[in-house]
Amino acid sequence: MANRKKAKKPKPALVLGVLSVVLLVLVIIFFIGGGREKAKRFVDANIPKTPAVAGEPAEAKTVTLFFLDDDDDFLHRETRQIVAGPTDAEEAERALAELIKGSDGKYVSPLPPQTKVRQVFIGKNGVATVDFSRDIAEKFSYGSTMELAAVYAVVNTLAFNFKAVKKVVILVEGAEKETLGGHVDLTRAFLPDYSLVAR
Repeated sequence: MANRKKAKKPKPALVLGVLSVVLLVLVIIFFIGGGREKAKRFVDANIPKTPAVAGEPAEAKTVTLFFLDDDDDFLHRETRQIVAGPTDAEEAERALAELIKGSDGKYVSPLPPQTKVRQVFIGKNGVATVDFSRDIAEKFSYGSTMELAAVYAVVNTLAFNFKAVKKVVILVEGAEKETLGGHVDLTRAFLPDYSLVAR
């Protein structure tokens, strides 16, 4: 009986080993969970952004947007004020939302007004990935000129206003789409093209 009682007492080394394994598992779960945050952001992209510091007036930033003119096939510049910060990606989302909203003057947005910016992600390699709602393709009938204008209104707006952006990839509902209306290949990254902008 005495031998059996001794066998039931856990050894300190064994207890320490088990606790170490449990701690290691918890650390791994913590870091793996944190690594999924970027992927989740596409899912949660429609959640309103909160100001960096609540209660303080937000700083403004001037951005240049690119719209169409009914009189020609060129893109035309128009400046707009957006809320600044806290990141380039969030500023880029606001700039594109203003592009969709349309011109304050006589110009026309080449993007359907129902379109939502689901997310903008700017990578360290200079590639900005823009994820739009399906309305960008479903709520508009694109001819070749209008489709080209829609793509480069987005690309030029991002590249012109954000130094970190060198190229732009356009997604629809988080996935690659071949075209918006059958004319412009969206399966590649776009460089800005200011030759399409009126002088």
